[in-house]
Amino acid sequence: MCNMTVEDSSGEKPQQRMESVVEALEEILSSSWPRGRITVGVYEAAKLLTEDPDGVVLCLLAADDHEQDVALQIHFTLIQAFCCDNYINILRVSNMRRLQEILSGWWSGDEPADLHCILVSAPPSSLWKDPALSRVNRFCRESRSSDQWVPVIHLPDR
Repeated sequence: MCNMTVEDSSGEKPQQRMESVVEALEEILSSSWPRGRITVGVYEAAKLLTEDPDGVVLCLLAADDHEQDVALQIHFTLIQAFCCDNYINILRVSNMRRLQEILSGWWSGDEPADLHCILVSAPPSSLWKDPALSRVNRFCRESRSSDQWVPVIHLPDR
């Protein structure tokens, strides 16, 4: 039996690659929210996708593995289809608690935001070369090329 280690085009091993993508995603979320480039909530996301699909660069669909809400899954399916048709990168994210920790300092109000769908809008042209966004985009592109159209990322607890 032969054990082989799979590496991607950058030379990273799968575990290192995933950690790199998770770090990049956390960086994107924590830097985009205060700049007003984050839209949270299934209905808010649908509204933005209808009004300005070209302004969205990333769609996160978040749910924990045990979540079995049929209505939410239908919304996810429709949003995924729309994003695919409009060439918007999509990631499924698990660990809602960690996602809430990353974004918790940025929203106001008593009720927590609906974090099941998060859209990241395009940065100003000077920030298009954002290394974190480039890493996540590359990960999505590489996943699609291996027939994984909606890659799943698990945010580790901190």
